[in-house]
Amino acid sequence: MPSRQQLRQLLEHRFTQRAVVTVIVINAVTIGCETSAYLMEHVGTLLHAIDRIALAIFTVELAVRLYAYGRAFWSDPWNWFDAIIVLVALVPASGPTSILRSLRILRALRLVSAVPSMRRVVGALLTAMPGMASIIGLLTLLIYIAAVVATKLFGEIVPDRFDELPRSLFTLFQIMTGDDWGSVAQEVMRHKPWAWIFFIAYILMSTFVALNLFIAVVVNAMDDAESSPAEARAEADIHELREELAAVNAKLDKLLARQAGDTASAQTVPHGPVPRGPVPHGPVPHGRQGSTH
Repeated sequence: MPSRQQLRQLLEHRFTQRAVVTVIVINAVTIGCETSAYLMEHVGTLLHAIDRIALAIFTVELAVRLYAYGRAFWSDPWNWFDAIIVLVALVPASGPTSILRSLRILRALRLVSAVPSMRRVVGALLTAMPGMASIIGLLTLLIYIAAVVATKLFGEIVPDRFDELPRSLFTLFQIMTGDDWGSVAQEVMRHKPWAWIFFIAYILMSTFVALNLFIAVVVNAMDDAESSPAEARAEADIHELREELAAVNAKLDKLLARQAGDTASAQTVPHGPVPRGPVPHGPVPHGRQGSTH
């Protein structure tokens, strides 16, 4: 039986990840085809078989991941998401839980956890939630104030659009989206020609300012999400380079210290052979004396 390390390497291999993505896409297509009465009549058996095979693959893959990663599997929120999706798909198709069975299409959301770029987008959206909440609050306040003003000004002349606050809120939301706002403005302007000032000011504040701020927050969060992995890789490379330089400097220090020790030892050793016996004293033999004549 392969070890957990081998299973982790297999699960993290590019081929395995692409195979899982392919199965997810095929399964999503087959679930969509099941909504067609014509296709179910002609190839319904094949579609059900593909669905069961895909579910078996998802279940086996989830079990292998549970074994390979152990308790660390539950530390990743995306793994919780995958487990819930697979468990919902295992619910029987009949009985009071059949409504959960209709949520099989949620398996297509596994693409989000399987594709890193999609995970970064979702992470960026979650990061942008505080900023988006502030802008949504500002936009809601703007629509509410405009609805109160519109109800007071236009409620009697255009009652089918501004007679009550809820209807005014709906009409102004429609105008903010750009849906047929011109006809609404013209209908009011037939009774109050100056009403164009109200509508243009409202559209400028809601559509061109608030919604663009909303988009700017999302784009900024996505840009940060894209730059974060690159910055992390750069920091890791710099840290690794510093460790390598420290190791090289340590080796150079040892080498220089060794050379300095060898040089000091060489300077203390005398040059030439040291005489081992006593120097002879006495007359020099006559045969070896130089001539004095």
